[in-house]
Amino acid sequence: MPERAMPRKSNPSSSPLKSQTATLTLGTSRMARRPFLRPSIAAFAVAFSLVTIFAISHSILSPPPSPFLSSPSPSVRRTKIYLYELPRLFTYGVIESYLLARDPQRSLLISESDLHYPGHQHSAEWWLLTDLLRPDRSTSPVERVKNPEEADLYYVPFFSSLSLIVNPFRPGSDGVADRAMAYNDGDMQEKLVSWVEGQEFWRRNNGRDHVFICQDPNALYKVIDRIKNGVLLVSDFGRLRGDQASLVKDVILPYSHRINPFKGEVGIKGRDSLLFFMGNRYRKEGGKIRDTLFQILENEEDVIIKHGSQSRESRRIATQGMHSSKFCLHPAGDTPSACRLFDAIVSLCIPVIVSDYIELPFEDVIDYKEIAIFFDTTTAVQPGRLTSILRGISTEKILQYQHGLKEVRHFFEYDDPNGTVNEIWHQVSSKLALIKLMINRDKRLVKRDLGGPDLPCICSGHNATIADH
Repeated sequence: MPERAMPRKSNPSSSPLKSQTATLTLGTSRMARRPFLRPSIAAFAVAFSLVTIFAISHSILSPPPSPFLSSPSPSVRRTKIYLYELPRLFTYGVIESYLLARDPQRSLLISESDLHYPGHQHSAEWWLLTDLLRPDRSTSPVERVKNPEEADLYYVPFFSSLSLIVNPFRPGSDGVADRAMAYNDGDMQEKLVSWVEGQEFWRRNNGRDHVFICQDPNALYKVIDRIKNGVLLVSDFGRLRGDQASLVKDVILPYSHRINPFKGEVGIKGRDSLLFFMGNRYRKEGGKIRDTLFQILENEEDVIIKHGSQSRESRRIATQGMHSSKFCLHPAGDTPSACRLFDAIVSLCIPVIVSDYIELPFEDVIDYKEIAIFFDTTTAVQPGRLTSILRGISTEKILQYQHGLKEVRHFFEYDDPNGTVNEIWHQVSSKLALIKLMINRDKRLVKRDLGGPDLPCICSGHNATIADH
């Protein structure tokens, strides 16, 4: 995204335009008194004055930068990334295991070009791999290299989130223990890390320049301490300790939205509901607030709040509800974030985020305060408080939020050529300077006695509590 210049403010008492106009008048006066002034100098003075006037007027009339986006400086060179050619069982083999667990009679004699990743909210691992395999990557922020010696970073394309849910059953349930144990995600994690640790380029820098995707909060849970030096692509830090992950070294990814985007225009016509939510009412840990919100909101006028789990019918109802509501509620679940937030964004339904410790993707380029409304949990559970604040928001402000959502929603479209995948690679590339710093620092710091993790370099990954309204 190109940078846009901020409009310059003029000081009326010392305006360059006034100054140059005075110079031009003075020059004309001198010409009357001194006819021997050479025409070329006079022409230069006039031309200089006109250029200055144009520059000032152009600055004043240029549109201000978007309040929703703030573009980082473009990179001088593209980051070079090497795609590990993992054994097939870690990529397409995971898809086959997933399909076989659900239909043991199916034939798996399917070419890789015909294999499709099961649609769910953690599909970023599929999109990143298929992007790196594209033959034409000239518009990508990262350059794939075939020679690992040339690489800045190394991408490990294990389908860790899909691996976590391959088995639809658990051992001992419904007499299907054998089927459930046919695939073991814990064993797959161990095999993967053993394979990676055997690679020359992992050992060279202790894995600091390696990139792993573990978007599901439980993905790679068993081996996370062995790969924590690398760049982790995660959805939030809900299941990770401060010495395992941080905003400094890792990247927050958006979930894939699960409902169809809204195709209409900005406006409140047809959005008759004030607030919409559909999801599991009962969750653990920080998600316990959902039950409280249900009790407070389910009898509110023009509020639709429904209990529902993932299904085709639930998605249909959610699509209709989000497309016909002004605001969409996003309370914490078992972890601080969920795909519901991104469903709301592509629906132009203003997210109402109730989560004290949420992390959000791409915050260096998106100002979420311009597209969403935030409540800390203490405020949200005060009866009548949340809805009274929402009802007090003017139509003009609602339209402003919707315009912001429309401007940024391409960041949450994985199939957009200039959307999510490109921004993820931008974010990964931005970690390169820190990675090189840490690699060089490791070379000289032979002995450390820290009594704990090297926190100045790893940093805590948790935000402070969201400020009260």
